[in-house]
Amino acid sequence: MNETYPLTYSVEYPDRELNRLSTFFRIFAVIPIAIVLGTVAHATFGGDRETTYVAAGGILFAGPLLMILFRKKYPRWWFDWNQELLRFSLRVHTYLVLMNDQYPSTDEQQWVRLEIEYPNVETDLGRGMPLVKWFLAIPHYVVLFFLGIGAFVSVIIAWFAILFTGRYPRSLFDFVLGVQRWGLRVAAYAFILTTDKYPPFSLE
Repeated sequence: MNETYPLTYSVEYPDRELNRLSTFFRIFAVIPIAIVLGTVAHATFGGDRETTYVAAGGILFAGPLLMILFRKKYPRWWFDWNQELLRFSLRVHTYLVLMNDQYPSTDEQQWVRLEIEYPNVETDLGRGMPLVKWFLAIPHYVVLFFLGIGAFVSVIIAWFAILFTGRYPRSLFDFVLGVQRWGLRVAAYAFILTTDKYPPFSLE
């Protein structure tokens, strides 16, 4: 964990034998909780002229951007929503990529530890920075694309390792965790807008 960056993320390593059956069918087992996540992680509009409905919200980006730009404020409940939605998303994602075999909870932290520092907008965030941070982060997008491919291959190897040995190789676990951590820092900088500190090019 990088204590100097205003976002810390870790996942408890399952130092035990993992459930082989659950691992084998993980892509199917994750479907119910993935559907639940989908209902809160994406905005869905539908209906006809008589009825219109919205199924969900998702990560708040435009609202915080406008509030920082024009009011120099970041409403605390918007921050809390983004942090809790990310925590839930990460529980589902880490379950999908085999980092734990317990079923993800919708509210308990379980094995995922994500902490984002609430910003003092007046002193920590530049008024115009939200307009350019997505662009400044482009080098990270390129690196994360290739790291994502590496993480995908690592999960496939880990799948076979768990089926044969019951254990998630620690080196692969740490690599996947590092890629997740890198991506989260970029998200905090460019999309959740909680910090102006440029993300480090690091898995640590």
